[in-house]
This record gives sequence, structure tokens and C-alpha cells, in this order.
Amino acid sequence: MNDVTLYHWEPNANSGKPMLALMEKDVAFDSHYLDLLNFDQHDPKYLAINPQGTIPAMTHGKLVLTESTAIMEYVDEAFDGPRLMPEDAKEQWRIRWWMKFMDQWLAPSFSMFGWKFFVGPNAREQRGEEELEAAINRIPLPERQVAWRKAVYGLFSDEEMAESGRRIGVGIRMLEDELGKREWLASDNYSLADVNGFNLAYALPLSQPELSNDELTPNIMRWLRAIYARPATKACWAMGKTDMVKRVDILEQDYIA
Repeated sequence: MNDVTLYHWEPNANSGKPMLALMEKDVAFDSHYLDLLNFDQHDPKYLAINPQGTIPAMTHGKLVLTESTAIMEYVDEAFDGPRLMPEDAKEQWRIRWWMKFMDQWLAPSFSMFGWKFFVGPNAREQRGEEELEAAINRIPLPERQVAWRKAVYGLFSDEEMAESGRRIGVGIRMLEDELGKREWLASDNYSLADVNGFNLAYALPLSQPELSNDELTPNIMRWLRAIYARPATKACWAMGKTDMVKRVDILEQDYIA
């Protein structure tokens, strides 16, 4: 039995970040899959571990860790293996700057599109309205109840969707420019910024083909393919259980336009 257990959904967005960090460090862990669409994250057994009912969460011995980016930094510091945060202070700052930008600027916008076009429709397909309302009412955090209702019933306004689309466009241009400066996003070596960024952006050429492709964003495409070619990434995505993981197959194509 390992003394590390990761509670996660698909290798995607927040769940994928600590999954991939652990695999890059070659840390053995017990995988505890939570079906987001089945509201497993609000089951009393999981709430006993993380009362906020958010995923992912990780236990290391008796220590319980939440918040995906903070978990990644803990994994890098607590375990042997390749360093994912360099010693250079300037590079550390740049890595943390990009992770904060992605977490606070890009991720909510990507999430809004994902909730509107994937999470909400799939949740409605699996459950009736009465069952959905009961499940939403069990969510511990009021703000998450609001977010789930918006997602499940498609209540994002045109203005909200337009602003998220604008932010994604800005973020893509910033990523493309930065990746023209070096092989990896924020450091001369593969780092937590790349782990964070890949989990957010791996499906860009599929979800936003008019904004990200080999002609418009060659640096992003090179970067995404280089990360997907890593053994840890392949192993991580092999843990997926839904069709969502098939989106990464777009990176197998030699040319996307």
C-alpha cells in the first residue's frame, strides 16, 4: 500500500496537474477515481477527506492536500526525482507567474466553455432534473452550487461567453509569443509551468482550431506535441476513463490547420 493517494477525475485541467507531476517524478500512488459527472466529489466519504468537495485532493500519510497547483509544488519538493522547479530565482518567478496567469485568467474561461458544452449536457443526459437538483443542493460550497446550476442548465450569458472567448484569444497569443523565446514555457528545462499549461491547453487545436493550429501557433503546437511525447504524459492520459481523453489524439496529427 502506498502512502500517497490521489483523488482525481480525468487527466485533464485540475485533476491532471498532480497526476502528471507525480508521474514525472516517478512517485507511486494509489489512484482513487471520482466521477465528476456522478457527483462523487460530494459523497460523504470524500467530504470526510476534503470537506469543500472539490477535486483533486491528495493524502501523503496523514497529511491532506488540496488545490492542484499547490499540490504540484508539494510533490516536487517532497519526493525524489527530476526537479520540476529550477534553482534559479528568476525562473522560479517566471514559472509561478505563468501558473498564476493560467489558474486565474485562462482556466476559468476554458472551464466555462467546457461546462457549457460538455459537463452540463452530459450531466443532464445522466440524471433527471429532480435528481440533479438534489445532487446540486448537496454541494458544500454555495458558489459551486451556482456554478453547477449555470453549467447544468446552460445559464452562462452571451456576455460571459464572449468575455471568456476574448480571454482565451489573449492567452493564446501570450503563450505563442512566450514559447517563441525558449523550448519550454517558463524555464530552459521542463517545469511545473509546462505540466500546468499542458493540462489546460492540450485540446486547443480541437476546441479552438480557428485560434490554435500549425499555421497560426506553431510554437504552441510544437510545445504541446513535445509534452505529449513524454512517457509520463502518455501514462497519465492512459488513466482516463471517458471519451474526454480522446481529445489528446489531435496531437498525433503531423499538421493541423
